Amino acid sequence: MVLYSKKCINGIRFLLDSSVSCTHFHASCENRSILALSSSNLSSPLGSLHYEEEEKLSDLDVVVAKVRLGSSDSEVVKCLVDDPQCQKIKVTQDLVDRLLRRFKDDWKSALGVFKWAESRSGFKHTPNAYDVLLDVLGKMKQMDKMMGMLGEMHRDSHPITLNTVAKVMRRFAGAGKWEDAVRMFDEVDAYGLAKNTEAMNLLLDTLCKSNKVEQAREIFLELKQHISPNAHTFNIFIHGWCKVNRVDEAHWTIQEMKGHGCRPCVISYSTIVEFYCRRYNFGKVYEMLDEMQAQGCPPNVVTFTTIMCFLTKSEEFEEALQIAERMKSVGCSPDTLFYNALIHALGRAGQVQEAIQVFEVEMPMCSVPPNTSTYNTMIAMFCHHGQSRKALDLLTKMEISGVCKPDVQTYYPLLKACLRYGQVDSLSKLLDDMIRRHHLSLDISTYTLLIHGLCRANKCEWAYHLFEEMIGQDVKPRYQTCRLLFDEVKEKHMYDAADRIEYVMKKL
Repeated sequence: MVLYSKKCINGIRFLLDSSVSCTHFHASCENRSILALSSSNLSSPLGSLHYEEEEKLSDLDVVVAKVRLGSSDSEVVKCLVDDPQCQKIKVTQDLVDRLLRRFKDDWKSALGVFKWAESRSGFKHTPNAYDVLLDVLGKMKQMDKMMGMLGEMHRDSHPITLNTVAKVMRRFAGAGKWEDAVRMFDEVDAYGLAKNTEAMNLLLDTLCKSNKVEQAREIFLELKQHISPNAHTFNIFIHGWCKVNRVDEAHWTIQEMKGHGCRPCVISYSTIVEFYCRRYNFGKVYEMLDEMQAQGCPPNVVTFTTIMCFLTKSEEFEEALQIAERMKSVGCSPDTLFYNALIHALGRAGQVQEAIQVFEVEMPMCSVPPNTSTYNTMIAMFCHHGQSRKALDLLTKMEISGVCKPDVQTYYPLLKACLRYGQVDSLSKLLDDMIRRHHLSLDISTYTLLIHGLCRANKCEWAYHLFEEMIGQDVKPRYQTCRLLFDEVKEKHMYDAADRIEYVMKKL
């Protein structure tokens, strides 16, 4: 999860008043810089925010500020090498990792900062940094540069692992170049890697996940004469056939698996169970459960949890709760994810007290600890049933317990409840807690919820402030959000704001 910078926590938000020109705004967006207001005291919907002396920028912020969108990788390198501030920065692997994450959708900047770091005396990239950069290049369809980087790694004797090869193969397959993924496998021995079962499984898994199951099958029939398959090989095909909706082949693969002396495991059967669950064919699901028992491969907690989740989703609440009882009756021990699903099913069924009983009594009795999702499920249930006070109390208990920390999803139903009931003060406090106490950043869903809710509550100034903050955090708004806010600010005669929103809409 991306954290707010200290500037944002201290109130330096991307809030542009009418005195700031649109041209300045446009330049700021393109340079991804945070524009601070010159006034020393701002009135914000979150309270009065005072500006102190500007804190020193982090090394990450300095580098990011120097990298301009659209620059070539060589221009990025030159800019950073020639900059006096960047020359003073001590390049560490942590800094490089954070920069590569920051530029995961901008291959030119990612490659530029990678080369800049490489040029610094005494610094050497880790194998993971190379793998991350290869993945970024492949993700952005820069296949020639990806292969060029791989060749450079080989020439310079940088370690090339199966993980490296897997990333390259998957990016080829994701770009629709599955033949190149196969060619990559054919050449693994040139990188000092063996063409063994593990390498074959990586190729087959890559192809199956790209829906090229038939091609994977043909390649397997050739390779199995030289490379022995294992249980994982066949599980890959079971998953692949289910993915392309050919469950009969998945069943047949289980028989083939047995013919090769590999015993089907719970994963083999559970994959087919999930296939039937996704199609809400619960008759077939129960048949598979019986077959698993007959084959001496009883379902595990993951199998039962999957079935319960889909029964709940289809509003078959009684059957979902019966699955929970069936699991307990066969001696299968519950885990945290099972209890999360059970609490959700009880909440959806309107059995709030029973859900509380599971959370407060049964989980501790079975020594199963809650996680953030457990608390999130309980809080969402309380909010759904109009028990916001209990939801807030549980949030407090969560914070005090120290067992786990709240995330954005913890707050989402609470924020939604505040908007529903017009509790603006509570909304401000929750947002303040998220940002200042827990250092959480808002995701696109939360920004969208707040902006739409505040517009409905006739508080479009606050909604617009959040919109600007959203842009400043590099979170791209949805078009319908822009459209709604655009109409609202125009109605309030906020014409400068309308111009800026219109500019963002054109860029979407």
